[in-house]
Amino acid sequence: MSHLSLIPQPESSDSFSPGGLFLHAHTLPSSFISFLPPPPPSSSSNNSLSCFSWTLKTTAITAAAGNFLSLTFSLNGTASDHRYAREPGEILGQHHNKVEDDVCQEKEKEKVVVDGSGAMNMTKHLWAGAVAAMVSRTFVAPLERLKLEYIVRGEQKNLYELIQAIAASQGLKGFWKGNFVNILRTAPFKAINFYAYDTYKSKLTRMLGNEESTNFERFIAGAAAGITATLLCLPMDTIRTVMVAPGGEALGGVIGAFRHMIKTEGFFSLYKGLVPSIISMAPSGAVYYGIYDILKSSFLHSPEGMKRIQHMKEEAQELNALEQLELGPIRTLLYGAIAGCCSEAATYPFEVIRRQLQMQVRATRLNALATCVKIVEQGGVPALYAGLIPSLLQVLPSAAISYFVYEFMKIVLKVEST
Repeated sequence: MSHLSLIPQPESSDSFSPGGLFLHAHTLPSSFISFLPPPPPSSSSNNSLSCFSWTLKTTAITAAAGNFLSLTFSLNGTASDHRYAREPGEILGQHHNKVEDDVCQEKEKEKVVVDGSGAMNMTKHLWAGAVAAMVSRTFVAPLERLKLEYIVRGEQKNLYELIQAIAASQGLKGFWKGNFVNILRTAPFKAINFYAYDTYKSKLTRMLGNEESTNFERFIAGAAAGITATLLCLPMDTIRTVMVAPGGEALGGVIGAFRHMIKTEGFFSLYKGLVPSIISMAPSGAVYYGIYDILKSSFLHSPEGMKRIQHMKEEAQELNALEQLELGPIRTLLYGAIAGCCSEAATYPFEVIRRQLQMQVRATRLNALATCVKIVEQGGVPALYAGLIPSLLQVLPSAAISYFVYEFMKIVLKVEST
């Protein structure tokens, strides 16, 4: 901080003299700022601020003999940037004016974003989806096992006979066979799916300039999310299918199955069934997330929904996590189950083809279309829906619990909208 006090003289003048600087009471030459010394060279270790700004304060006191002018200069910032304001200040007798660099303000705003809050919010968002997958998959693991028995082994027994056969040969834990691998596959898959859907949807809405997502945007975001998650998580799904297939027990778990596939068929064997997987997951994600969001939006725009939202705003401080669910617990479970059933029924034939492709070896491998034709030739069109009933029985609670836990965890973890 430097301070220069100037001595009054009989006559006012706009020039320098040994006695001081004499200016008219209402003017300050803009050229005076050019005499300001440049910012000091970069030497400070503190780089928390990235720009300079000079603060110019002027005070004018009119006396009988002339004008008394006091100038105060202050330097804000560090030596990490050579940009600073160079506009003249105004007389403090009228008002104060602090000159600041606009670039400095912009960088201060950016600093808040780079603080790590965005990355932390993404992490919490992914964890909400992962926990939802863990809980829902563990809960419905027995139904998932029954579905795979129908698809992979081609079981012809009715549901009751199949349950008895598994219980007699493997005991109760047989119904959770492969559940750990299923969680390893499903947790990241669902986490990426949920996060990608919310991100794609919000980006599309902003890009198209809409205040609220349209049904078209919801379906497109759901399809894109399904494709993204499939590309990242298909290898674990392939390994799990191989482990459950006949002879998979002898491979020695996840690591053993992984080594066996790499050694015998190469790395890209982990992506067997990629095309039908994408063809399956695109409409599946579109229907699943789109239907749920449409149902949710319809309720929130209804008189009952708007009344609930208003009540939640008024009682925000007194509501627990369950009471903060926008749809409420029952409606969240119901809408999740409806969305899951619609998605499963619409895309189930692709699921059957994908599983069959994953079990094929290189020597006898067929493409997706040839595999579909072969399935129809051997069992007719109903073969494309083999295991649909146990699959729907599995999807109903799975989708319901998945969306319920996801919405609940977003509240608990305080996930912000993307």
